[in-house]
Amino acid sequence: MAMASMMKVVLGSIAFGFFWVLAVFPAVPFLPIGRTAGALLGAMLMVVFRVISPYEANEAIDLDILGLLFGTMVVSVYLERADMFKYLGKLLTWKSRGGKDLLFRVCLVSAISSALFTNDTCCILLTEFILKIARQNNLPPQPFLLALASSSNIGSAATPIGNPQNLVIAVQSKISFEKFLFGILPSMLLGVLVNGAILLCYFWKLLSIERDQEVEAEAGDLVVENEVINSHQSPHASSVNSRDFSFGIDVVTPSSLVNANSLPNSVAKDPPNENWKRFLWKICVYLVTIGMLVALFLGFNMSCTAVTAALALVVLDFKDARPCLEKVSYTLLVFFCGMFIAVHGFNKTGIPSTLWEAVERYSRIDSTGGIALLSVVILLLSNVASNVPTVLLLGSRVAASAASISATEEARAWLILAWVSTVAGNLSLLGSAANLIVCEQARRAQFYSYNLSFWSHLKFGVPSTIIVNAIGLPFIRSY
Repeated sequence: MAMASMMKVVLGSIAFGFFWVLAVFPAVPFLPIGRTAGALLGAMLMVVFRVISPYEANEAIDLDILGLLFGTMVVSVYLERADMFKYLGKLLTWKSRGGKDLLFRVCLVSAISSALFTNDTCCILLTEFILKIARQNNLPPQPFLLALASSSNIGSAATPIGNPQNLVIAVQSKISFEKFLFGILPSMLLGVLVNGAILLCYFWKLLSIERDQEVEAEAGDLVVENEVINSHQSPHASSVNSRDFSFGIDVVTPSSLVNANSLPNSVAKDPPNENWKRFLWKICVYLVTIGMLVALFLGFNMSCTAVTAALALVVLDFKDARPCLEKVSYTLLVFFCGMFIAVHGFNKTGIPSTLWEAVERYSRIDSTGGIALLSVVILLLSNVASNVPTVLLLGSRVAASAASISATEEARAWLILAWVSTVAGNLSLLGSAANLIVCEQARRAQFYSYNLSFWSHLKFGVPSTIIVNAIGLPFIRSY
């Protein structure tokens, strides 16, 4: 694509600059309006500056991606209500054999659940469980929080519904759920194991500290009981809110960490009939979710399947759906709309195409050096511009370059883009929404708070990202 006129290039760059600055630094002093408003501002400026027309802006919004994102968020809300993540938390401690065993369980559970229920959702709902488990077992929280964030990112790479950038890739590439899964699954499993091994090397001494299990457990239970009682006696006790710093979304952490029946003056248990109704409702939620995954695996339209599953859960709930639908992150959907328009306008300037043409001949995926260079470009751009804009900017160009080799290589190029852009999120604390969610949830945890610093994450994130990416790339295949 040739460069546009100088006026369009300048104005388009200014509009995209507003979007990029506010997407990466949402609280800049000169315009602290947040990421969602920043995306809308960038989109609006693209139209006002006549870089694109209003019709082109409307066409840039991909309704398939928005439908798939909305559907998976609604399903996640109902899974939370059905205690799915509470059961996952209990699975972490079932017959646990110490800190090292627990660390690998966190890696596996967070990776698999992120692949099926999105990484951001899993980090929101599992952080406090993991903090509680670490404290009760007299273990340092840091390795387990790092395991949750990094493994969630790695695990989410395996499916089209694992994270937002994979949603974009799946819709644009038209790669089926089955081919996407089997193309990246070997790399994902190997990456989770390698990431866990790196964590063990970093924290071997901390996880090897012996303790008196009975004394520590009793002391931990006493502390928890006192804190719970004090928090409920305080007039200022309330639910903990956190903010997803990737998109400016308000989310509420689950309140199911504390069993109401263990509190003083708690209400009596539900009648048997109500318990049976809730049990049957949970079974229906799990069956609908499994049905959605099976339909995706069989190749049904991903957006329609997710929305259908969401509506099925709304109907089966048989009550006003507003409280559940209010938990959907509509600001995320609005952010995506603005981002689609801003990135489309920047593409129309011709700058991305010109830059890609400069490196395209050296980054073809039919050679080891080409794959290495392409991976470095994706990794750096994902940490500078964020992974979803990177996919929107590079996706079609990388695919077109690979398509000149063969159709199989085109599909493989999409999968490489999905793998590298997702694992790149582990490089720093600011690399992905999942990292920020874990950091903020841990800092604001109701009973067991912990501050995961930028530098403590970076010391682990840099080697982990490079090693996991390098080991996983040779195993990515298209079928």
